[in-house]
Amino acid sequence: MNFSQYTKEFRYNMQLAYPVILGMVGHTLIGIVDNIMVGKLGSTELAAVSLGNSMIFVAMSIGIGFSTAITPIVGEADAEKDSSKIRSAFHHGLFLCTILGVLLFGLVVLAKPIMELLHQPKEVIVLAKPYLTWVAFSLVPLIMYQGYKQFADGLSMTKYSMYAIVMANIIHVIINYWLIYGIWIFPKMGIIGAALGTVISRIAMVVFMHVILSKQQQLKTYFKGFSFDEIKKETIKKIVDLGFPSAMQMLFEVVLFTAAIWLCGNIGKTSQAANQIALSLASMTFMFAMGLSVVSMIRVSNQKGVQDYKNLVIIARSIFLLAILIEILFAILFVVFHQILPPLFLDMNNEMQLLDNQEVVTIAAKLLLVAAVFQISDGIQVVVLGALRGLQDVKIPMYITFVAYWVIGFPISYYLGEYTELKAVGVWIGLLAGLTAAALFLYIRFHFLTRKLIAEHHS
Repeated sequence: MNFSQYTKEFRYNMQLAYPVILGMVGHTLIGIVDNIMVGKLGSTELAAVSLGNSMIFVAMSIGIGFSTAITPIVGEADAEKDSSKIRSAFHHGLFLCTILGVLLFGLVVLAKPIMELLHQPKEVIVLAKPYLTWVAFSLVPLIMYQGYKQFADGLSMTKYSMYAIVMANIIHVIINYWLIYGIWIFPKMGIIGAALGTVISRIAMVVFMHVILSKQQQLKTYFKGFSFDEIKKETIKKIVDLGFPSAMQMLFEVVLFTAAIWLCGNIGKTSQAANQIALSLASMTFMFAMGLSVVSMIRVSNQKGVQDYKNLVIIARSIFLLAILIEILFAILFVVFHQILPPLFLDMNNEMQLLDNQEVVTIAAKLLLVAAVFQISDGIQVVVLGALRGLQDVKIPMYITFVAYWVIGFPISYYLGEYTELKAVGVWIGLLAGLTAAALFLYIRFHFLTRKLIAEHHS
């Protein structure tokens, strides 16, 4: 095995990946900013925002998962230099993303009664409902933005979406500040102010993306003369066939993590808090793998377009290797700092909560040791999924992820969390088992497919 053939790809991989990673961090920041600013209002408000966001998060995963169908089609067409195919994928994709955004908005609004079924405190629900309606509305511009983003990603232009997110974050902070606390001429709106901040910043993102992309000389042809006559059933079917399984893959994983939050909440509030801390840290490192996953989708679809399957395997493996190395680095950091990181999330000077907080830190420190191993599996499964999407292979991976997370992962989490002394650590061991199974089976699938493609190409 010649190591240098993989490592020489690292630099270009990172060039494509870093804007995506920063963009993902930007998405996360919008939520964190809401939490920090709303947290100053009080704990009931904070609980309402996190309850509302947990429902939005599930809807968002469906929208983002679905929109990833656009990238491999555009990437393949870009390598084939087929501009009519690129145009068609972009227009149909954007059309479908808009419809999906409106549908998800409606679904989230209709799903509000679920909060009562989850036995959430009354005062939290009262605040969460109006907040949820507004943030659900922001899904429409957000998923339209994804349509633009995935189109640009497919053309290997990963920087524009990063600029859009940076701009959205700035707008978001300013509007939040004005509307949550009622600064200057603005009314004091509390958590509704936070929701409006999200809506306005997401609308700005779409407008920004449309303007900046349509101004690019080489993209002008794709922005001229859109008419509904161009919308074809077969292209819609192609995007839905790729998009629906991709949306399901994301949903299975997101709901598994949501279930982990719920299981830890069942065990007790210190476990829930510890889970939140470990999850926040693991999510940040996961962004790096997510960025590389987009790169593997772009580069694999390009190689598929030029039908160079041997090089496709080398490029894909270089991305897998890079992801593993980065995640191992994070794993080492987690192990070294597992005692030091959790207290940063808590007010350790608060005498009243000292005992609780010490317990949270103890649990979170143990979870970080599991997280160290689990993010390596998480990293591998997401970059391999990206490569499979690049090959436009999504159906079998959908079944693989379902089995890995819900037939293997969740039952282990549930059993160890509820019936053994491991408690929260048990829940995380289940997550680790699910992610490891996914990583293994997806890689086997990739290996099998590429070997078949190479054999067919040479016969």
